Amino acid sequence: MAEAVPVDGYDGDDAMVADVFARDCSSRRIVENIAGKWGMLALAALHESSYRFNALRRRVDGVSEKMLAQTLQGLERDGLVRRDVQTTIPPHVEYSLTPFGERVASTIVELIGLVQAEVDANRR
Repeated sequence: MAEAVPVDGYDGDDAMVADVFARDCSSRRIVENIAGKWGMLALAALHESSYRFNALRRRVDGVSEKMLAQTLQGLERDGLVRRDVQTTIPPHVEYSLTPFGERVASTIVELIGLVQAEVDANRR
């Protein structure tokens, strides 16, 4: 039988247990960044390939420059996205997924595939 995780994230052994339902759990912030309007799309696009900023913005159609920058900053802070500044003239930045980001993005891509297949099936 599965052991219940306390609501406050405290397991009684002086160790915190990740519990996305607890208000102050750091995993909640990461899930919020992933599940935000642009987070899932950015991660799914980066699952296809590494992108420079403007190429990623074109791939994620409809996202503003400001929102994409904020989304990428949050995903980078959470350890999902790697920002690689290349010292060329002019310098440019390329975004890619970390190993953690790859695992999360794989799941997102599966979810997107499920949704798209269902939408396609219901159009017939």
